[in-house]
Amino acid sequence: MTEKRALLVIEDDPGLQKQLKWSLGDYEVSIAEDMGSALAKLKKIEPAVVTLDLGLPPDPANATAGLALLDSLLQARPVTKVIVVTGNNERENAIKAISKGAYDFYQKPIEIDDLKLIIDRAYRLFDLEEENRKLQHGIAYEPLVGVIACSEVMQAVTRTIEKVAPSSISVMLLGESGTGKEVLAKALHGLSGRKGRFVAVNCAAIPETLLESELFGYEKGAFTGAVKQTLGKIEYADGGTFFLDEIGDLPTSLQTKLLRFLQERVIERIGGRAEIPVDVRIICATHQNLDELIKVGEFRSDLFYRVSEMSIEIPPLRSRNGDAVVIASALIDKQFEGGRNAPQLSDDAIVAIEGYEWPGNIRELENRVKRALIMSENGRISAEDLQLEVPKNQASFPFNLKSIREKTEKEVINRAIGYTDNNISKSAELLGVTRPTLYSLMHKYGIMETKNVEGE
Repeated sequence: MTEKRALLVIEDDPGLQKQLKWSLGDYEVSIAEDMGSALAKLKKIEPAVVTLDLGLPPDPANATAGLALLDSLLQARPVTKVIVVTGNNERENAIKAISKGAYDFYQKPIEIDDLKLIIDRAYRLFDLEEENRKLQHGIAYEPLVGVIACSEVMQAVTRTIEKVAPSSISVMLLGESGTGKEVLAKALHGLSGRKGRFVAVNCAAIPETLLESELFGYEKGAFTGAVKQTLGKIEYADGGTFFLDEIGDLPTSLQTKLLRFLQERVIERIGGRAEIPVDVRIICATHQNLDELIKVGEFRSDLFYRVSEMSIEIPPLRSRNGDAVVIASALIDKQFEGGRNAPQLSDDAIVAIEGYEWPGNIRELENRVKRALIMSENGRISAEDLQLEVPKNQASFPFNLKSIREKTEKEVINRAIGYTDNNISKSAELLGVTRPTLYSLMHKYGIMETKNVEGE
């Protein structure tokens, strides 16, 4: 059974108290009727959301009890979302309440379904902000060490890695350069339970003439300069995990030898005759399209099936909504030993990071952050410090729920009016609101001036 969430209702009318407590049964409702009881219950239950009637009887020490109580609530618990409930003639006070920090307001008479919608939105915003606060204070939501995964697409990847890690099957990590494939490979090793080393080789970084000896090792005297027996990286990883990065660049001459090792689990050093058994977990990665390489004969299909018993696609940074900002903050904190005296990202920097495509992915982000830390002043990192431009269509913080809600409302109203051929009565019915409400919304968004609408 899901535990109900705490909701504090501040209301002095006994009839409304009963109505709200009964109709808001999805929450654990606590009632307070004055400033003293409200602050006491706020401290006791620490609710994420509070509804506050601005029409409370005047407090002797204040001209307006509702606004004074709002100040006290936000001072005592700034993270709480306060929804103010007002009468029809209190719009000015409602606007004052919003300017003081209230989350939203609702006008009487109360329609429970509408009020529930506002309350649910407030809970969702509180949860998002709470998650962000925990991330900023170093409480890792990501299940894998070194992996920051706030976006849904990356959380799906980390869940897959958690499931696959305890097995011994080979894993292929696919994705653009700089997406963190080696970090994920290390996370796989860390969760595998293997006691041996994590050993990595980048096929694109080693000349073809040296790659075979790097992988398989060699015996003394095997070639000029082989003055002693040297273990290869595969043998060195015995009992652990061997990570073959950029396997798409593996020369075809070595693909056959690697395939034999994967089939037989034995290697032969260059210049040697003995078969040496090696127990390793194989993880490979590439940014190339292996299917295309197989078609043109540059990659063996039988090797592909051996190294990709499980394939995991790593999304680029531009597809990980919200990850770039959190990763940037984590990189800043890392440079300042856990965040002590670390500069903060300015609003324009956050907007610029969110709006940038990041062709170099996390590697590019890390480089820009390091440069920005040198250039920043007054404890703030700006978009200019990151050498990024703020998108022209995003002049403010990108997670402004009010602006998103207004944009969506305007689009839906326009669509409804167009669908009903400019008939307001039918549009209101379609939208589930009254005609006066629809007229008010149309006036708010300037739709009245741009459309020739019919009243009936």
